[in-house]
Formats: sequence, structure tokens, C-alpha cells
Amino acid sequence: MSDDLRKQCFQLNMLLASSGLIKQTFGNVSILDRERGLMAIKPSGIAYSLLKEEDIPVLRLEDGKTVAGTTRPSSDTETHLVLYRNFPGISGIVHTHSTFASAWAQSARDVPLYGTTHADVMNVPIPCTDFMEDDRIGGNYEVETGLQIVQTFSRKKLDPAEVQMVLVAGHGPFAWGRNGQEALDHAELLEELCKMAFLTEQLRPGLPPLKDSLIRKHYERKHGANAYYGQK
Repeated sequence: MSDDLRKQCFQLNMLLASSGLIKQTFGNVSILDRERGLMAIKPSGIAYSLLKEEDIPVLRLEDGKTVAGTTRPSSDTETHLVLYRNFPGISGIVHTHSTFASAWAQSARDVPLYGTTHADVMNVPIPCTDFMEDDRIGGNYEVETGLQIVQTFSRKKLDPAEVQMVLVAGHGPFAWGRNGQEALDHAELLEELCKMAFLTEQLRPGLPPLKDSLIRKHYERKHGANAYYGQK
């Protein structure tokens, strides 16, 4: 019943391993079959060089119970479940500790929109959450991490279908998409945008964000009602 989901999740995790976004076991991919209400995710702490398809656990979205596999799922599993339950348009999530994105997360800063590469992806800064309060850290930390992301999007009035990435203050990046491959693509874009923004600030400290007319032009030509980027 879940072998196809497990196979796809394994393949995506191996793509993540070869992407340069992770070191050792610091990263994971999950995918969700919304029709069946099943999520597959990388198991906790298993090195990518040792990971096998049969190691991938499959859980129910509704209650997080394992329905296939004997390994312990990623320690970030509850965060993924919270995001899937609250962001109904997504079916793939990638979490990494990639260098530049994690550096911005550790600085607890939104990533400013400095150039058209960023505007091609989204028309707002990449959001960063606040630092989590001590009582939440001492509670169900992984659930609270997911709720913190959801609350950040609500507070900043962001649509997760348009802004498909976030930084968790002091922790690292999460990216998502309509499927696992799209989530992986967004994780790669997130790291590149964070790198570009960092280098931009080194070259010209105090630079203001890109002007609105360029932001609108680049975003709308890819994502607007009259978009003309790409093929029909």
C-alpha cells in the first residue's frame, strides 16, 4: 500500500544528499499522499550512505502513527505533520541546515529582497520566525516549531502557496512545495538567495531593497495573471 510512497521518499532523500545542502544527517525530506492521508519521511539519525528504501517509515497524517516500517522517523516529524495539516496545498517538505540559510536563521533576520533573482521566486523578503519562548522549547518542541512557522505566516499575512520557504530563528530553513521535487527545488533556491543576500551586504552595507517596479515586473512575468515566462 505504501511501497510507492516509500520509494519516492527514498529517491528524494538521496537527491538531497547529493545536492550539497546537507552535512552528515542534518536534513530530511518528507512527502505526503493527501488522498491516502499518508506521509513518508527519512528515518532519524541514519547516515545517507547507509540509507535503504526499506528504512523509510510511513505514518498517518491524522495521528502520526507509523503504518509501515520499523525505523524511528526523523526527529522533525511532528514539525512536518503540523505544516501539512495547516498548509493544505503542500505535499512535500525539505528541512536542512544549509550554510547560508542557517546563518540567516541564526541572525533571526528576514532575508531582504535585493535583486531580481529573489523577485523571480517571491515578491517579499524570506520570512524568519522569532526566537521560541522557553516554555514552548520545554514543551513539545517539534510541534511548537511547526506552530511557530504557521503563526509567523499568519502574523505576516503570507500565503504558503506563494512563499514556499521559511527560516526558523536559531535553527534553520524549511522549504515546501506541491510535491517533493518542488520542495527540493525551493530548498536549493532558498540557500542560493541567502548566499546572494549575504554577499550583497558585504559588498554594499546599507543597500536598500530592490525598487518596487523591478520586483513587480520580475514576479508578475513568472507568477502573475499574464505571466509569459516559460512555455505554454
